[in-house]
Amino acid sequence: MASDCFPPFIAAQLNYLVHHCPLGVKVENVWSGSKSYPGVLDRFTLLIPYCLDYIKWDVLYNAEFPLCAPDVIFGPEDEHFHPFWLRSKEGGNEMEGAKNSLSEWNHKDPTRLCALIQELRDEYTAYQRRRAGEVDDDRLTFEISTILSREGIEMHMSSGLEKPEEVKLAVPLLDMNINKMVHGCPWRHLQKIHLQVVYPVGKKYVSAASAPRLKLVSTPELKALFSVDDVKLPSWVDGMCMAEYLPHLEESLQGQIMEAVSLIDIRRHFIETLAPVFGRPIEADPVFCRKATVLVASGVFTFLVHLFIPTQFPKQQPALMLQSSQHFNSQGAPIRSSLLTDFPWSPRWEAPQMAERILEFLVDESLNFKRFCNEAQLQT
Repeated sequence: MASDCFPPFIAAQLNYLVHHCPLGVKVENVWSGSKSYPGVLDRFTLLIPYCLDYIKWDVLYNAEFPLCAPDVIFGPEDEHFHPFWLRSKEGGNEMEGAKNSLSEWNHKDPTRLCALIQELRDEYTAYQRRRAGEVDDDRLTFEISTILSREGIEMHMSSGLEKPEEVKLAVPLLDMNINKMVHGCPWRHLQKIHLQVVYPVGKKYVSAASAPRLKLVSTPELKALFSVDDVKLPSWVDGMCMAEYLPHLEESLQGQIMEAVSLIDIRRHFIETLAPVFGRPIEADPVFCRKATVLVASGVFTFLVHLFIPTQFPKQQPALMLQSSQHFNSQGAPIRSSLLTDFPWSPRWEAPQMAERILEFLVDESLNFKRFCNEAQLQT
């Protein structure tokens, strides 16, 4: 993002939004809307996280009047979203006279755009919740009513000529701080797990309705500890509602996360047992213990062995990658092997035996790797 091509006041607000907004907003595109100053950027598209996806909003400043508040253009599917115009109040709709981020705009304050986007997203959350609550589907209305007490639920109503009408819910799970469970945790943001629930909109209540589409979604960083892709969701029993389903899911998830945390120490112990066999690792992941690198010599041929340790270790074996310290490709990069997993392994072995069997494998594999390196270097 070339922020130096924006007028100073706009650049300050955009930089603050990108680097300080807790929503994790991204800039997808930037352009100029000025005929007088075509080289001056004053417009951009924001990707704003919402309901486990992104919504796109165009923010339009005016390079000829950079002190003015921007316009925000919402997506084509949200043509009925009019924040700050009308708000539903008890007894009917009234013009909204309260102050908001636009009425209090201050071009000198770099936090103003961030405050505006956060306020608009809050309005959008309320708007989507109202839309979901107005659907003509008794079963869906009941399902929503049973889980509204959960804090942080987001909803999104989608419809169109080419796609069926459905309501998507993002339900936050587990009232536990996963960050504090990991010693030396490097995560800047609180790790979260959501259940994505998608209900097709029907017209009649069915007592034994089919299960909604369910999917677990987590923040990307959590995969270093625990992958939700490996979680088998509890079965959906006929006649069950979401309020009954969620406690079983959360109980199962909590147990699996606590097990994942305990596996860190098992991986750490395995890395420690590499030292008597290979010598002290020259590099290792000290937090999640997912990686380690040792130096190996076969005669005068020396190479590095990178070990990639899965979260399900020792049920799942590590993968090895060999890297020569003496052979380089045409770009000057060290020659490496592909990932190696075809070596003796049993999760029932003690950690010292695992290390010994890897060494035995490398004694023979080093000859193959040296030959591979020599042939690869001759081809460069």
